[in-house]
Amino acid sequence: MGGGRGSRLYPLTQQRCKPAVPLAGKYRLVDIPISNCLNSGLNRIYLLTQFNTASLHRHIQETYKFDPFGGGFVDILSAEQTQSEERWYQGTSDAVRQNRHHFNAGEEDLFLILSGDQLYRMDFRHIIEQHRRTEADVTISAKPIPLSQLSQFGVMRVEDDLSIAEFVEKPTETKVIELLALSDKLMADSRYSGQGKYGLASMGIYVFNQRVLFQALENTHTDDFGKEVIPGLLGKVGLFGFIFDDYWEDIGTVGAFFETNLNLTSSEPPFDFFDSNHIIYTHARYLPASKVNRCHIDQAIVADGCSLTAVKLKRCVVGVRSVVCEGTTLENVVLLGQDHIESDEEKQRNSDYDMPDIGIGKNCHIEYAIIDKNARIGNNVRLSPQGKPDLFEKGDVVVRDKVLIVGKDAVIPDNTVI
Repeated sequence: MGGGRGSRLYPLTQQRCKPAVPLAGKYRLVDIPISNCLNSGLNRIYLLTQFNTASLHRHIQETYKFDPFGGGFVDILSAEQTQSEERWYQGTSDAVRQNRHHFNAGEEDLFLILSGDQLYRMDFRHIIEQHRRTEADVTISAKPIPLSQLSQFGVMRVEDDLSIAEFVEKPTETKVIELLALSDKLMADSRYSGQGKYGLASMGIYVFNQRVLFQALENTHTDDFGKEVIPGLLGKVGLFGFIFDDYWEDIGTVGAFFETNLNLTSSEPPFDFFDSNHIIYTHARYLPASKVNRCHIDQAIVADGCSLTAVKLKRCVVGVRSVVCEGTTLENVVLLGQDHIESDEEKQRNSDYDMPDIGIGKNCHIEYAIIDKNARIGNNVRLSPQGKPDLFEKGDVVVRDKVLIVGKDAVIPDNTVI
């Protein structure tokens, strides 16, 4: 599902849709669910898109190319007007509803429905195996969450056989939350045994039997799987939970995106991109190795094609082709990188118009910030969200979730202080 507007990630989603937002220096968010599918032996993938789709479509077309004999594909299904349907996608289930005629599904087929904005590593064969073993009609993947945090999620209560007995959306009452706790039997089988009480938060990952899915979609008044379709099936079909007992992060806000990226810089990150048994795939750019000269680096990811000269980095993610000039200090910064490396001729034209080169100039100090792609930051610039209110906005600079964001293609002149 890649059709959401991504308003909580604004301004990162001002010119791109949420699944196209860069991640960890060289990836896109959409690479995570697609890679999980491919590593699970699933290669018939549809990507449903709607808002600001150009960069996402380009990334998919350049990245996921299959041989003609294996039957695999990643097909893009954008919202479209037809003789029978003129609306945009109204929600997750409506997006699937409008594309049923493209799927060519048989009665024995299963549908695995995934979100395009989560960071996790899952072998989907396990949830599919449980779905078949329990003879479920719908299986919903869920993450154990401490009871103190359940008010942030849609929560399910399951019986010991994992059948779903109840759904509660963002519960707040203490008595209700207590009733949502996993049983002692299920807790004993999890890695959280002995660590207190946990409940199950829905991850927005569903396995449907074809018949049940298509019947549910016949009700044109239900547009969202999590809020309408799934709760409406409770007590009518076989609903089961699947307990996912590993790292999972919903990257739906600027704050979550920022911290998730910076957490990847630690020596033992919660999500390991170095796992050679479960590769995360992305566009092969064929860039040269990065040049790092006279730098002091403490905990950082530096992607391919970068040029760093006499800079200080502390807890930073430096995206592809990034340029950072001498004397600059970056602390808790996520650089999303550049789409191309400027030639000497381009740099001369920039100079003629008093425009900084793409990248970060000399003697800058930037902290707690996200620098979007192709930003031009001049010399002697100071950027920090400290002391600024949330939703602060000045030109190409925005503060959200206590993080300063420099927008895509932004120009920050020399000596700017924010």
